[in-house]
Amino acid sequence: MSDIELSKAALVLIDLQHGIVARDTAPYPAADVVRASATLADAFRAKGLPVIVVTVGWSADMADAPHQRHAPAIDAPADPEAFTAVVPEIGPRPGDILVRKRQWGAFYGTDLDLQLRRRGVDTIVLTGIATNIGVESTARDAWEHGYSLIFAEDATTSFGDDMHRFAFEVIFPKLGLVSTSQAVVDALGA
Repeated sequence: MSDIELSKAALVLIDLQHGIVARDTAPYPAADVVRASATLADAFRAKGLPVIVVTVGWSADMADAPHQRHAPAIDAPADPEAFTAVVPEIGPRPGDILVRKRQWGAFYGTDLDLQLRRRGVDTIVLTGIATNIGVESTARDAWEHGYSLIFAEDATTSFGDDMHRFAFEVIFPKLGLVSTSQAVVDALGA
């Protein structure tokens, strides 16, 4: 696709960790999303472009987890280390940037924006789980921070087909370019 410009891009992988990947997902199985995301990560690394591996997790006492009055509390994982461990297909690899978030989005309370700006990044390619939670929240914040966005549709999934489709049909086209992982890989090779 000629409208994919990646010379100042970074790949941001959202929540591809054991505790999230183990859940039932739709429309794509988590294993397919991990595979597509790993292919993208390898392509970005080969071009010397940043790969940001974002995980969600909290302290053992959950004191740093969100506690809103009218929202359900987040359940503490039985094994916090296993929950937050990145799946091996993703890495992380040497040179990858690790970001730990404690909210849905990867910008709030993290150094993600600083890491991107110091590297001259102006475009973010987003993948991960869940489309309408961590990916969408990060996308909205990225848009508000002035980044161009590319969404690799087949490298994201949610916990229900309807949630994924709504994000890709209604929300994401307003924030950036909806594409595929193969189109992004092809653009990197061009």
